[in-house]
Formats: sequence, structure tokens, C-alpha cells
Amino acid sequence: MSFWDFIIIFFAQYLGWVLGIFLLFFVWLKKREGVFIVGETLTATIVSRFGLTEIIRYFYDKPRPFEGLEGAKQLIEHEAGGSFPSGNAAFFFAIATTLFIYNRRWGVVFFVAAILMGAARVFANLHWPIDILGGAAVGIISSLLAHFLAKKFKKS
Repeated sequence: MSFWDFIIIFFAQYLGWVLGIFLLFFVWLKKREGVFIVGETLTATIVSRFGLTEIIRYFYDKPRPFEGLEGAKQLIEHEAGGSFPSGNAAFFFAIATTLFIYNRRWGVVFFVAAILMGAARVFANLHWPIDILGGAAVGIISSLLAHFLAKKFKKS
């Protein structure tokens, strides 16, 4: 395995765990407001990853690059099918958007990390670039919808 393969695998497979630790630290810093932000983040991620992404995949089953490209090197073990939209991108862009709404610095850090993860998943031949863009759109839309509903809930 080359150095670049190691970097791609780290960003594609393990950076999400690092972000999870940072998210817990963010919540700890925000104390009471952090609980509300976590609720909104959970809503956005569940809707994006386990709702919208799976509905789209049900109607549009797109093969992954390692299935469709002859000689494509698969760096990370993954099941076939269900490439569009990227559930990973939907999940992490939903988190990034929610954090950006409440704290721009943390949001930017998470957006950069989500972009790096998405690019690494393309280089690992798990996704096509359009899969990452589709997942990002699903995540961002889910987060904005969750924020809109949270504001309505908070007012009442």
C-alpha cells in the first residue's frame, strides 16, 4: 500500500470517527444549547442518510465505480450497488450544515472535512463525483429542513 492509498483510506473510512469526537467536544462546549443542536443534527442526519438517500436508491440503483470501471482498484471493502447518492456525504454534510448554522467556524471545519471525505471516497473508487454532490445536496437540504422545523418547534 502506498502513502497516498493510506491517506485516501484514512479520509474515506476513519475521518468520520475523528469528526464524531470533535462533535462531542463541540456539544460539551455549548452545554445546554449543545443538546438542542444535537437533536437538530440527529434529525437532519437520520432524514438525510436513512430517509431520503434510501428512497432515492430504491428508485435509482447506480453501480459503484469498482463495479463499472475495468481495472478499478477498490481500496476499501464495500458492498456493490447503491452508489447514488452517497449516504456518507449526506450524513456528514447534514452535520456540517447544522453546525454552520450555529457556529460558522466549526461548520467550515466540518464542511472541509466532509469535502475531503467525499473526495477520498471517489479516489477509493467507492463513489462517482456526482454521488458525492448528490449526497451533499441531500444532507444540506435535510439540515435546512430540520432547522426550519426546529425553529417552529422552539417558538411553540
